[in-house]
Formats: sequence, structure tokens, C-alpha cells
Amino acid sequence: MSRDIRVSIIEDDETIRQGYAFLIGEADGYEVVSHYSTYDDAARKITGDKPDVILLDIEMPGTNGIEAIPKLKKLLPQCFILILTVYESEKQIFNALENGASGYLTKNTPPSRIIESIKEVKEGGGPMSINIAKLVIKSFQKNQESPLSKRETQILELIRDGKNRSQIARELFIDLETVRSHVKNIYLKLDVNSRADAIKTAKENKLI
Repeated sequence: MSRDIRVSIIEDDETIRQGYAFLIGEADGYEVVSHYSTYDDAARKITGDKPDVILLDIEMPGTNGIEAIPKLKKLLPQCFILILTVYESEKQIFNALENGASGYLTKNTPPSRIIESIKEVKEGGGPMSINIAKLVIKSFQKNQESPLSKRETQILELIRDGKNRSQIARELFIDLETVRSHVKNIYLKLDVNSRADAIKTAKENKLI
């Protein structure tokens, strides 16, 4: 007989954390070995818990989930990390996957699917919520011959999301003049003179 899948939960909302712990603990073949409110709490003890799978939230006090992924992978190289969050932005998804997450679910995922996903990720799969999978596929369908650099594409996506230049500068940790320079280059490359035209042209050509 195979042993139960050992699960640790890192989630700052106590009600949600206890709910997951109960849900998973009641399922045959699963054992919740620990749960923590933050990565910083977990870091001190989680190696001793020996989890097979970690359910990880993104937005937490202290070290956030995206930053925690490589730290957890270093502490527990054989462990699989399954993101369970409310966040659905393309940036968050790819940051999580690039950092080593094996799956990405949103918190409106049905309980039965969460349990299935823990087993799936343990067996080497990459479970994703349907809406997350659609975002990933859409991203890969972008025009690979784009005239825009990766940074210019990133800035244009933030413009599309309604961010102004100051907000973009803060989010990307660059100065305002650098943002202005990138926006100028975007306009030149797309042969447009306004934000609206830049977004329209980029969408038509699958650049964003």
C-alpha cells in the first residue's frame, strides 16, 4: 500500500487555512502534516514536516508566496508547490511558474478539484484552474515576431491595464524617465501617437 500524501499549507487567512486542513485531512490518502500563516513561520519548521506537496498562498505578510517558492524549493528540493490564490494576473502566474511552482489554482476551485490537484502534482502533473490555463495558452499565442522588447511589452500591458506612467515606474522599480523613453519607443515602433492606438494596434497584431 502507498503511504498518504503529506501536505503542508501556508495561508495567512485562518478560516481558509483551517478549511483546507479539514477538507484535505478528511480525504482518503492525504495527511495534513502542518499549516502556517506565513512563509517566515514555516521556514523554521517545515523541513521537519517532510511534506510531499505544499499549498501556498501568494499575498501574505512578510515574504510573499512568489518570493517563497525558490526558498521552499531550496529547503525541500523533492517537494511540489501548488499555488492556491485569488490572483489571476499573467505576471503573477508566470512569476510563480518561473520560480518553481508546479501548479496554479484559484481559490474558487471546487474542493474536489483541489484534492485531485494535490495528487496530480505529486505524480508530476501541472494542474491549473481553467481560467489560468486559458491565460497561459493566450500568452503563448502572442506574436513571436513582435517588434517590441520584453520590457516594452510589459509596459504596454500595464498601460492596457490602466496604469499611468508613475504607477508603472513604481511597479517595475524603474524611474519615470525610463518609462517615458520606453513609451516613446513603443509609439515609434507601432507608428502610433496615443495610448489607445498603441493598445489597439498591439491587440490586432497579438503583441499583448
